Amino acid sequence: MSDFFNAGPPGNSTNPEGHKAHHEANAHKLHTEGAHGFGRQVLDLLIGVAILAAVVTVFIWIFR
Repeated sequence: MSDFFNAGPPGNSTNPEGHKAHHEANAHKLHTEGAHGFGRQVLDLLIGVAILAAVVTVFIWIFR
């Protein structure tokens, strides 16, 4: 039975090729998409607020 605090050995910790491939994939993604900046965070916040406002509006309209 596994212990909650001791999950066992980490997976693929001795695979340098896998680590390099993961790093290269992340680097490629960063160069093609760019870093998550302030503008993207603001846009995500506005989308979330708009969805929340739509849900509240629907509930007010239904239960009025």
